[in-house]
Amino acid sequence: MNSNKNIRCLQELLNSPNEFFQKLIHLDGRTFSLKIQKFDNGYFVSVTEGNNKIGSMIVSLATGPTPATTTIIPSRTESLFLRLVAERISTRMKGIAIVSTYIQKELESGTAKALMSEIMEMIENE
Repeated sequence: MNSNKNIRCLQELLNSPNEFFQKLIHLDGRTFSLKIQKFDNGYFVSVTEGNNKIGSMIVSLATGPTPATTTIIPSRTESLFLRLVAERISTRMKGIAIVSTYIQKELESGTAKALMSEIMEMIENE
């Protein structure tokens, strides 16, 4: 199969109305995979470390000045990080944010801030 055709197909998929973004981040000796799927009315964000799994999950909907946020799959350690990411995305984008994290061990505050910054940069620079 023609490799130029494959590249063109991949570019068309990435430039479609429902865009997908992915990035590997190395922080404090740990590697995180950030995956973001954009939809017309919101985002699905996955943050994984190690295995590529769906983990703890939260959804946030910005319908007014304060977003409505609900836990779907509870987190043992990263509930605040999940909530902050989901509420920030839904409020900023005036839509729905579904965020999932599968993290090997608890995040240090600096690591959590860096991940939040990377996620928001990916969304704002799409």
